[in-house]
Amino acid sequence: MLPFSRFVACAFLSAGLLSAGTSSALSGQARFLMDAQTGKVLESDHADELNYPASLTKMMTLYLTFEALHQGRLGWDQKVVMSENANNKEPFKFAVGAGRTVTVREAVLGMVVLSANDAAVLMGETLGGSEAGFGVLMTQKAHQLGMSKTVFRNPAGLPDPEQVTTAEDMAKLGLALMRDYPEEFKLFSNRTITFRGMKLRGHNGVLNAYPGASGIKTGYTDASGYNLVTSVDRAGHHLVGVVLGGKSAHERDADMMAMMDRHLPAVLPAGPAATKAPSSKTVAVETTKPKT
Repeated sequence: MLPFSRFVACAFLSAGLLSAGTSSALSGQARFLMDAQTGKVLESDHADELNYPASLTKMMTLYLTFEALHQGRLGWDQKVVMSENANNKEPFKFAVGAGRTVTVREAVLGMVVLSANDAAVLMGETLGGSEAGFGVLMTQKAHQLGMSKTVFRNPAGLPDPEQVTTAEDMAKLGLALMRDYPEEFKLFSNRTITFRGMKLRGHNGVLNAYPGASGIKTGYTDASGYNLVTSVDRAGHHLVGVVLGGKSAHERDADMMAMMDRHLPAVLPAGPAATKAPSSKTVAVETTKPKT
């Protein structure tokens, strides 16, 4: 039997989504793994069933931000005024205060490393006029990228019963980010940022601990469970994996690493060196600027 929160969510799924032939049942736990170079599916478990994306949503907000940067509609050093709506988003945020400004670069790195909700909403409002307007743009882009079962309603991934995706769709989005914006994608490997003199650390455990991991995004809400999309590049093998609905961050991370281990060659010797996490990588938001 579905938990009550998921039963309620099923009841509120949009009629348009249902009429498109998708199931309203939320899978809870799902995984998907594919070869980023060949497109071959290596593992799939409930990968086409609906679930909540949580902060994985920011991957699409970032995709559309990168698109706007490449098209000249935004600039990396452009200052954007924080709205009261954006400033009120909890729990992870810059908290600069309504009426103050952040640069597009700061907003991008805030989303990438800190999963900052205020930064995501700010960029959504800037590009779409409102959260709802940006949700329409996000969903349109998702369908253009082949994410046929995904519906977005807000740019941060905060709870909304109509904002749904699948593990397979999230893998497609990860691949699209790598393919379409390879320079910007390198930002996902950052583990910490320095924001206006403060060193702030991200919370992607797999990025910190797994050899070859290059990003990309974590997510969590009570309804979604613990979500993760991970890119790993090791010994000529480049994989993209998705885990949705983990019961804890530790379980989610362990599931991801075990799934990767089943398809990647070991590259470290046995012993303490094999489990040593790579050193922390810090980027100062005042100076980092990918090529566009």
